[in-house]
Amino acid sequence: MEHKVLISKERLGRAALLVLPPFTAFYLMQFVLGALPWEMAPGVVLANGLCIGGAYFLLWAATGHPAVCCVLIHILCGVWGAANYFVSLYRGTPVLPWDLTALGTAAAVSGTYSFVPTWRMLAAAALVAGLAWLLRREFSKGRFLMDRRTAPVRLLCLALGALCLVPAVHTSFLGELGVETDVWDQTGAYKKSGAVAAFLRNTEFMEVEEPEDTTPQRLAWIMDQVELPEQAETAVEKPNIIAIMNESWADFEEFGNLELTESVTDCIRSLDNAVWGHAYTSVFGAGTSASEFEFLTGNSMAFLPSGSIPYQQYILRDSPSLASLLREEGYRTLAFHPGERTSWQRNQAYPLLGFDQFKCGEDMDVEQEMVHGYVSDRSDFQQIIWEFEHKEPGEPLFLFNVTIQSHGSYTDESYPAQIQLADEPGAYPMAEQYLTLVNETDQAFQLLVDYFSQQEEPTIILMFGDHQPSVEQAFLDKAYGVAQADMTMGQYMDKYRTPFVIWANYPLEGTGPEETSLNFLGQYLLRYAGIETDAYGSFLWSLQQTIPALTFVGYTDGEGNAYSHLETNGYTEKIQDYQRLQYVRLFGEPEE
Repeated sequence: MEHKVLISKERLGRAALLVLPPFTAFYLMQFVLGALPWEMAPGVVLANGLCIGGAYFLLWAATGHPAVCCVLIHILCGVWGAANYFVSLYRGTPVLPWDLTALGTAAAVSGTYSFVPTWRMLAAAALVAGLAWLLRREFSKGRFLMDRRTAPVRLLCLALGALCLVPAVHTSFLGELGVETDVWDQTGAYKKSGAVAAFLRNTEFMEVEEPEDTTPQRLAWIMDQVELPEQAETAVEKPNIIAIMNESWADFEEFGNLELTESVTDCIRSLDNAVWGHAYTSVFGAGTSASEFEFLTGNSMAFLPSGSIPYQQYILRDSPSLASLLREEGYRTLAFHPGERTSWQRNQAYPLLGFDQFKCGEDMDVEQEMVHGYVSDRSDFQQIIWEFEHKEPGEPLFLFNVTIQSHGSYTDESYPAQIQLADEPGAYPMAEQYLTLVNETDQAFQLLVDYFSQQEEPTIILMFGDHQPSVEQAFLDKAYGVAQADMTMGQYMDKYRTPFVIWANYPLEGTGPEETSLNFLGQYLLRYAGIETDAYGSFLWSLQQTIPALTFVGYTDGEGNAYSHLETNGYTEKIQDYQRLQYVRLFGEPEE
């Protein structure tokens, strides 16, 4: 009798080892991510359990060591939960399918971030350690080589694994189980629908869906409605054009809620013959290449999947941009970034966008001064001066520069903060280190302006921020004057607002803009340089007269009101026309 009980317990244990791990690993993953597993809908639990089970059963079938596979699947799910937690923390969105094409970029900057495990992660590690201890006697019972005794179970696992892969491949089935994506709140979707199933459902957005009615007739009608802009007038012809996208450059002082020990924008704000304003971006905390994509092409991330990486997903052939337009105007086009050559696959994207040459950190001709682990803006701007001094005399230069000095994270103990909040010194060390970096940018830009103000060749310089930094949430709440949970749509868009300045060593004709978005900003640069835009640029110029700013997050009207893309109103048709033109510009003429 006792023998039968032992056999029954062993069988029960084997059955539990067969059925439970995919689900307990799922609960562990969600716990690490910060969700409450017991609040998951049954369909969501089943969907994620099936997806995890696909990996678990195939591992069992391949190795013949169920206890090892059980511990391993819990470790993998815990790591996946932690990865999504940290990526969400630093850039606002979790790991997305297209991020797998940017692993090299992520690895290059990961060393500058602080990955301090949360109490949930420590608790999960303890739970996995406890699981391994409970199964310690089972580790030796597996058998890698299949025999007649283990073959039935391993073949069963192979069949179960193949069956579980069906919803992972045909992700629409996951939707039927209640797994939903949310391009506006990917982190929330991962917590609600599971970090595995939601990730797989996002693969449905790897290709951009063609909008309705992109026929040549419709496109021609859209362009017929465009009011062509008046030819820009300037005192010079074909000036050198320098466009600087400055890493994490933000203007927290503009909200009026901070008292700093020293202003970090006083040099730039005091410039003569300059235009100072703010532009809305589509990313927060990270995603630099999305911002440069919008600026260079005039396209908007609003019509592309959340978190997508255009350089790696969509710029796969020659694509029109400011660089290609200016090259046709006789400009030499140069891109410069003092970081890794392959970061965001710029080395592949830039030539397709019309750049004659791309220089990275290893190509710099001036001394590299390092600040908190990155090339300083002073050194970066010195390289700009070097390029100007070594170009062919009389040849107009378009130089697009992406800086790296103020890249996160802001936890370098060897770089002491000089700028503090006057009322709370030391309360926000990350923000204070960031503000100190921005102050260095302000001073470095003044030196760049001083140099070009002494040059005879007409030159115009634009500098703008790619996104706001990821610093303490309490600091951000203080800067905005409102907690994130209580934000209106307009206040929420403030998270995606960065400054820009346009300066020239010749008189700038015209005014504005005070507010715009990065996809429109390039058109202002062309006008101040006296360069005629193309047909697409004319459409953008006409559109921004009605919708001054449009990003992935939302858009504004001429009265300063902010709207979500989820709304349908009088601007919807204009935005849809923009989407049609962008789709054709990016992906080619549609079939008639």
